[in-house]
Amino acid sequence: MTGNDDLELPAEWDADEDPQRDRRGGRRAALIALGLVAVLVLGVGLVVGNYLRGLQNSYEKRTVVEITRGPSDGEAPAPVEGSGQNFLLLGSDKRSPEAAAASGVYGQRSDVMMLVHVSEDKDAVYVMSFPRDLYVDIPGHGKDRINAALAFGGVSLAVTTVENYVGVPIDHVALVDFDGIQGLVDTLGGVEVQVPTNFTADGHTFTKGMQQMNGEQALVFVRQRKQFADGDFQRNRNQQALLKGIADKLISRDTLTDPGKLADTVESISPFLTTDAGLSSTEMVQLGLSLRSIRGGDIYYLSVPHGEPTTTSGGASVVATDEEEMAVLREALRTDSMGTYYAQNAGRY
Repeated sequence: MTGNDDLELPAEWDADEDPQRDRRGGRRAALIALGLVAVLVLGVGLVVGNYLRGLQNSYEKRTVVEITRGPSDGEAPAPVEGSGQNFLLLGSDKRSPEAAAASGVYGQRSDVMMLVHVSEDKDAVYVMSFPRDLYVDIPGHGKDRINAALAFGGVSLAVTTVENYVGVPIDHVALVDFDGIQGLVDTLGGVEVQVPTNFTADGHTFTKGMQQMNGEQALVFVRQRKQFADGDFQRNRNQQALLKGIADKLISRDTLTDPGKLADTVESISPFLTTDAGLSSTEMVQLGLSLRSIRGGDIYYLSVPHGEPTTTSGGASVVATDEEEMAVLREALRTDSMGTYYAQNAGRY
């Protein structure tokens, strides 16, 4: 590693689309965009004492992609610089260690997509889910489901599509696959997840309330949608519930003060992680230091505004947009006023 071998920690640092495809690949779409774990929470973990260099070496096993931003087709204004940082987190429905070794990740659909906004003062993190079937403009391809952008043009087009839609630049992007997530949960010794209602799936029983889950159970939990009246919308909420459970466990003192567990955690997810080239280990360390005061209660979960499910003229099932409410979110992102936005809109979608 270069560039940060001599990095010293501050003295105050305390480690304290079509139905057939949906059936095949959609069931594997539990990918929860847990890039939040890799990009933010693991960023905190990477700065722990004398274990810094080894953890960086593990992190560098990830695949790196160059982001080339494309045009907006004149249908959306250019993203406007604002305060804070914005991360795009993608979960791919077709990944493997071999696929993770190849750049570009073309030909995949991102069945999980989240925007993470980190406040300018680094005191709060806001995680916003996109419905996978949200019907938006994809540069060069007209209107389509937002999750198709990754298939049409890889990570670069996914970034451009989201930037055009949310109106602010994406600073970094991360893509992670389900194998990494299962390993991550198991490495942590399981996580506690809030289950919304009683249901069974794939031989597992889920009981309303807080439930301890291993990696296999966690993936079954976030794959389900047919058990719920609002289908994909509840699946989004379940994905966020798992993400919260993982984040809480990762930033607990039990994890951050256990160098072996921390190293194993980074090791378990790195081979399944793709990020932009700018998210280097140096950047991760800096990000981790800046977020060292973040705890589970400082991470807020919500959905981007959207309309109701509808059908296109071609017969495709999609989710309509809500431009009036999106304008409010765009302004909150640009002005770093997400705290006010969350207070007024949490739980609306």
